[in-house]
Amino acid sequence: MLNLITLWALGTGEIILIALVVLLIFGGKKIPELMRGLGKGVSQFKKGVKEVDEEINSTLNDTKDK
Repeated sequence: MLNLITLWALGTGEIILIALVVLLIFGGKKIPELMRGLGKGVSQFKKGVKEVDEEINSTLNDTKDK
């Protein structure tokens, strides 16, 4: 289990290397567009989680009232 955790423990050098590889693959003009899409996806995911949470809470409140 410890090996799995240390596998994803990235240092500063590794993060910089990954960023450079991404920059080389996608280019400087494409990265902002990719990040915007990622941001929209995260916000939609959060909105969906919030809606599900509200639905669960409203269902629980309705069953408590009966």
